[in-house]
Amino acid sequence: MRPLLSNLLAAVTIVLVAGPVPASSTSGHQAEHARALRPAAPHMAAHRAGLGALLSTKDGGDIDGFDVDQSGSDAVLSSSGSIEIFDQKSGKVLTTYTPPYGRKNSYGIDGIFFGDVALVTRYHVPKGTIYATRTYDTMNPVTAGTFSGAWTPPIEDLSILQSAENQTTSTSVLYAIELKNQDKPDLLVSDIAANTIELFHLDPNDFSLGGGPQQAQDLAANKAVIAYSPDGGAVGGEAPINALIDVTTGKVTRFTGLNEGPYGAGDVNGIAVDPNTGIAATTTELNAQVEFYDLKKQAGTAVQLPCTGSGDQGNSGAGIAADPVHKLFLVTEASYGCNGNTSAIVVYDEHGNEIEAISGFDFYTAEPRPAINPSERRGWVFGPGLNQLQQFFY
Repeated sequence: MRPLLSNLLAAVTIVLVAGPVPASSTSGHQAEHARALRPAAPHMAAHRAGLGALLSTKDGGDIDGFDVDQSGSDAVLSSSGSIEIFDQKSGKVLTTYTPPYGRKNSYGIDGIFFGDVALVTRYHVPKGTIYATRTYDTMNPVTAGTFSGAWTPPIEDLSILQSAENQTTSTSVLYAIELKNQDKPDLLVSDIAANTIELFHLDPNDFSLGGGPQQAQDLAANKAVIAYSPDGGAVGGEAPINALIDVTTGKVTRFTGLNEGPYGAGDVNGIAVDPNTGIAATTTELNAQVEFYDLKKQAGTAVQLPCTGSGDQGNSGAGIAADPVHKLFLVTEASYGCNGNTSAIVVYDEHGNEIEAISGFDFYTAEPRPAINPSERRGWVFGPGLNQLQQFFY
């Protein structure tokens, strides 16, 4: 999980919506399933919602990735040339680890995986060059506060760009590109702790960076899920494609996503999947919509983000986190449609009903997914400063 620019913290506003939000129109086989996806919203149990602690790095350095342990209270971030372990409840930094590799190295947190194991990218700039090489270290567990081993992909200088959210099984999936081979895309299926890796080369015509691929994992079906734009998100262009990749064989199946609004959907900005139900949610760039798909039936429906129309590109959603415990999706919105002076996290159930909106954040446009602890209904996001993380409750 990697950061982008953030600015100032605004005031907290909580908006509750009791009833369902009308769905946008669908077509073909997708329309047949739309009604089944969207029953009335259930009664929402009382819970705390709003902003919490604000964390600043110990050394004042910018944050390059963080994650939280969903089965514990620890969390990890990378800052300048160090790794910081913090308490996700209080936001206090507990341990600072400075790896023994020298000043020409920096670090990025790729995520926490099964067993509280973190994967860390180490960037090293060789003498006489401005380009960093990449190697990978693990922290097993994060609470040990130190590197414990190496993770060794089968291709030299492979760049991990995305990891699917999954801390419940040892089989994790990552999206990467080959820096020394025209940025060709790959899917890696790995047990991070055991350093076992299966590499599947992806078709550059579909899965290259130009299509803005967004990755998740459908544990119930044993598949990686990558949503992408086949024409680079062109205005009035083709519909997004949802690709399901068998993590055992590498076989790819595809179905066409929704493409609503006067300009179409454009790029896919974010994706998350409930690992138990196979329900996916995506955000798209040009229409300020959130799409909900039943991956098994390959059908879905779309809803507008609050106070937006289908041409309101400036209010489009970005990163998404899935809460499989409470069957929720948390969508980050840099410019909240109901109050453009603040950013928000809009919470939906898996039928596309809006549950609540938590504002008072200050996100950059391409805010990554929040890191959440579903059992605690607590999460962290980047900002408002480059060296800060914001706690929230939902």
